[in-house]
Amino acid sequence: MTTPESTTHGTPPLPAPQGTAANGAGEPGVGPSVVAGAGPVGRLGDRATVRLREGEPEEPPRYAPEWLRLREGADAAARAEELLDPLRARLAGSARHGGAPAVHDLGCGTGSMGRWLAPRLAGAQHWILHDRDPYLLHFAAAGSPRSAADGSSVTVETRRGDIARLTPDALAGASLVTASALLDVLTREEIVTLADACAGAGCPALLTLSVAGRVELTPDDPLDKDIAEAFNAHQRRNGMLGPDAVTVACEAFAARGAAVRVHPSPWRLGPEESALTEQWLRGWVGAAVEQRPELRERAERYLRDRLAACAAGELRVVVHHSDLLALPRPTGGAS
Repeated sequence: MTTPESTTHGTPPLPAPQGTAANGAGEPGVGPSVVAGAGPVGRLGDRATVRLREGEPEEPPRYAPEWLRLREGADAAARAEELLDPLRARLAGSARHGGAPAVHDLGCGTGSMGRWLAPRLAGAQHWILHDRDPYLLHFAAAGSPRSAADGSSVTVETRRGDIARLTPDALAGASLVTASALLDVLTREEIVTLADACAGAGCPALLTLSVAGRVELTPDDPLDKDIAEAFNAHQRRNGMLGPDAVTVACEAFAARGAAVRVHPSPWRLGPEESALTEQWLRGWVGAAVEQRPELRERAERYLRDRLAACAAGELRVVVHHSDLLALPRPTGGAS
């Protein structure tokens, strides 16, 4: 989200991300660094999103394959299967007009969306995987499924690009646009650009696992609310929408004539997901402290206690997300 031995295909040791070392800007001083992608990464104020602009210098990767692999199981369990029936009906209508559906996966990371969705759809599919990081694109292509629900072939190609500059031409021939854990790191303008591109291409969009701004921890702690509020503020920095993204996306797609459905897709983390819970906790608390440094002293105690409860199998966490399906108004007699 394949560990061959070569450095080209394998997983290298993680460098300590800037701003996330113990006692650094993104981690309140308990235990090892946050895995890149689980918490604040890069210089203070940098945006963790998938961008690539022509002529700009290469940036270090924002998301480590280790983090994406760690969360893949929880992501798969959380995604809203309830949204698939209306999507299947729309794709079946498109298939009657000829050709294998072309699925554009934006910010694909290591390809977890394709591994989850392609085997749940019948018929041949061609996936176009978009990301700014060629290393992640390699993982995504290598790990992509090769067959659909009915045994039909699934083919894959990769593209590097800037999702903020999507146009209908970039999505020409698209049958579906997908993304996972992406909307909340976009600005309002970028979501409008995405909605415009999907509307111009006349294709549905399945956009999953956007943060909803709510977290439930059992047992509770008096500091839960302060950490959650600071984290949500961190998600909204620099114009990013964070927990407001789904509302903005619903409005943008609906304004362009799409029928929009939203369904909850929470992570439910217990003792079996302790490795993921540990990294999520470090990133969650680290982002809160980066946003509100005055929390640091209390947050160190809080994180220490939470990690101990996690290690003992005594902590349960529900991290709320939302999945969104936007179906454009049918054209040309399609159903």
